[in-house]
Amino acid sequence: MTSTSHGHRLSAATGIHRGDRAYQQDQVEIMPHTRVPGCALGVLADGMGGKSGGRKAADQVILTAQQLFERYAPSRDDPAETLKQLVLEAHLMIKLTAITSEEEPHSTVAAFLISPNRECHIVHAGDSRVYFFRGAEMITRTSDHSYVQRLVNEGQLSEEDANSHPQSNLLTGCLGAIQDPPLAVTRIESLEPGDSVLACSDGLWHYFTPKELGAIVGALPPREATEMLVDKARQRARGGGDNLSLALVRVESLDR
Repeated sequence: MTSTSHGHRLSAATGIHRGDRAYQQDQVEIMPHTRVPGCALGVLADGMGGKSGGRKAADQVILTAQQLFERYAPSRDDPAETLKQLVLEAHLMIKLTAITSEEEPHSTVAAFLISPNRECHIVHAGDSRVYFFRGAEMITRTSDHSYVQRLVNEGQLSEEDANSHPQSNLLTGCLGAIQDPPLAVTRIESLEPGDSVLACSDGLWHYFTPKELGAIVGALPPREATEMLVDKARQRARGGGDNLSLALVRVESLDR
């Protein structure tokens, strides 16, 4: 995908792999705005609950995003409100289908909306993450809604030990649960050429330090970076890997 506006263009790629699981319950998509150049929505969902429940939940996140973005007008609509709406509508859709199905479908969400003026808004629920890199350096990342992240925040667990904690899959916020999902939207004021935004599920970030992620997304075009991240995660999983998915957008200068 390429989308051009105001002396910069967005180049992007997505990657998805079933890992060593029997079913693919991750879903990912990057949508360029059909009418407005330089505007794009990246959305990723990691579904949970039974073999079809999780997949259905992830599908609903993507479907909700497509419908909302189809109607989205950057000149008129508030990006932060649109992302909150995405979280709440997907949450309700998943809860409604849960009534008719045996499984308990849930899903994470990680989404970013890039505006034509290079502002970027980010929303997430669960342990799918959005990272923001300037060149190879991580500037920020979302903080997981998980039990383990809470322990890290409280100083009871180190960042290193968090990855191998036995309860690392317990989420404190996601879509489709009884309690409403978290709705905090973060904002990056302006994406500069050389900046990258990466959304990924825990099946990917689990295998990398922020430094490694930055080195790869900073050095390679999105398509190659995506392929390399998927390959490395697969090697490091050693036959025990979860579904994994990622959406990567890089801002390029047009004067190069």
